[in-house]
Amino acid sequence: MPPYDPSAFPPFAVTVDLVVLTVRRHALCTLVVRRGEAPYQGRWALPGGFVRAEEDLGAAAARELVEETGLCAYDPAAPPPVPGNGAHLEQLATYGAPDRDPRMRVVSVAHLALAPDLPAPRAGGDANSARWAPVEELLGEDVLAGAVEAAGESADAGGEEKEGGPEALAFDHARILADGVERARSKIEYSSLATAFCPPEFTVGELRRVYEAVWGVALDPRNFHRKVTGTPGFLVPAGGTTTRQGGRPAQLFRAGGATLLNPPMLRPEV
Repeated sequence: MPPYDPSAFPPFAVTVDLVVLTVRRHALCTLVVRRGEAPYQGRWALPGGFVRAEEDLGAAAARELVEETGLCAYDPAAPPPVPGNGAHLEQLATYGAPDRDPRMRVVSVAHLALAPDLPAPRAGGDANSARWAPVEELLGEDVLAGAVEAAGESADAGGEEKEGGPEALAFDHARILADGVERARSKIEYSSLATAFCPPEFTVGELRRVYEAVWGVALDPRNFHRKVTGTPGFLVPAGGTTTRQGGRPAQLFRAGGATLLNPPMLRPEV
């Protein structure tokens, strides 16, 4: 076998980008940071960074999640390491177009993070500000309706904003965000992942509003209550009630042990 010559191959860098989704004020929101350095200085982007030499991909994504949000990643099959301070984190997809980063060849391994209503973020690193932005504001209604290609077209067009349209994200982050939103939408159909957007104890109404925010549709409260409480292992009573929604006391639930829903919670046709 001939000796391996690393110099025979062009160097490239690996980054992790984070699609951090939460529900704030009944809207699906994502964390974005305004870039403080070139390229795309002054533009909004998904949080992320370069993978360090000693890190694997999961460790790099978890580190960026802590740095950007203060949240710890946890295995969704196990309890959060710190009550109320954990987030579901999973690998989303890999993006490696040769021209996706003008600095050099950069391959990004994007990760999806889901967590309950989160506090205002604090900017760090090369970002000079950070905020929770409604997904619809960043992608527009067409992408949210399923036209993921529109996000790619926006990035291919050089990121120029259309008058009255969504605010363009740096790099190919519009496509990454659209892919993350669609992953979340699909997974809450057949898994218990929607509970990752809820506090440890929640009402059926609060869970319904998560589905409505992620799917972008209104759901019938009675049908929804019947489905989620009738799905084996989805929810278990927490043994208490709350009036935080106003009106009559509502029963509190916790996430059950089921990871897959049978029957699934299918998205309504829109």
